[in-house]
Amino acid sequence: MTDTLTKHERNLSAFIHASVFSRYFIPFGNIILPLILWTINKKDYKFVDFNGKQVLNFQISILLYALVLGVLSVPFLFGAFPNIFEIDNMIFNSFDGFHWNLDGSNFNFGNRFFPFGIAALAQGALVVINIVYSILGTIRTNEGQTFKYPISINFIK
Repeated sequence: MTDTLTKHERNLSAFIHASVFSRYFIPFGNIILPLILWTINKKDYKFVDFNGKQVLNFQISILLYALVLGVLSVPFLFGAFPNIFEIDNMIFNSFDGFHWNLDGSNFNFGNRFFPFGIAALAQGALVVINIVYSILGTIRTNEGQTFKYPISINFIK
């Protein structure tokens, strides 16, 4: 496929793969910038069309996985602080005002915080996977090879 591709197509496809790093400067830039570049050039170049779909599908999949992990980890975070907001832990004193009566035995960080830590590690793994495969996609498409991301759901066909 390298013989039929122009340098412009390869560079444009590589730039679409590399544009996902705009997420560190622009909120949702990892989806917005590749979407704009793909939409403008998808009718002119088949290689750019293929790579734009791959990038967008992967970024939307990563966002979906991160949201699911976040939703699953919220109950574990609040479960680590079970008795803080009970009325027995609040003391109202007419002279000093309002005080919290926090006892160390109320915090169960051991068993309840462990799944939250696993979810945090999984979020970190998603970030590493996103960075590594975006760099691989950029390199491979610049060489003229087709690149398909793993763990990607095909939202755009």
